[in-house]
Amino acid sequence: MARADTTNDPAVHGDSNRDPISGAPGAHPVGVGVGTAVGGAAAGAAAGAMAGPVGTVAGAVIGGVAGGFAGKGIAESIDPTTEDAYWRENYANRSYYDQSHTYDGDYAPAYRHGWESRGRYHDRSWDQAESDIRQGWESAKANSRLTWEKAKHATRDAWDRVTNSTSGHRSDSTTAGPTDR
Repeated sequence: MARADTTNDPAVHGDSNRDPISGAPGAHPVGVGVGTAVGGAAAGAAAGAMAGPVGTVAGAVIGGVAGGFAGKGIAESIDPTTEDAYWRENYANRSYYDQSHTYDGDYAPAYRHGWESRGRYHDRSWDQAESDIRQGWESAKANSRLTWEKAKHATRDAWDRVTNSTSGHRSDSTTAGPTDR
């Protein structure tokens, strides 16, 4: 007669939380998972520095997952329909507005690039991300006639509006606008 596997049987071993693979007592897989998710992002950089290349990779993965969730949260808080309606109504009141350019053809792509970039570069300030945002303008601009020097004001305006709305300090002033930044 075959002997029953009692490795994980609490009647035999008490409530020792045995690891399902090794049989070692004290396994807490749910606690480990929660602890990794909560503490991993904060500890990732420190562990990486102390643990060498393997720790650096682990820290990067953990930090990347945490950063991805933060960016997803910001992106999901942006309603493109609301943003487009706001800018369509207010773009002509901005200090950088030029009557020779239209909303649909010229300014809309710049505003869209601004709010989309805010979600993409959620972990950076405008000054830190501007170089990447500028490089992305060539593919984001579609048929807009705005050069980056003109588009950056509208792009920054939309970036700031999203930043303010996600931090709880929404500014809907229709006469303010970036000046020479």
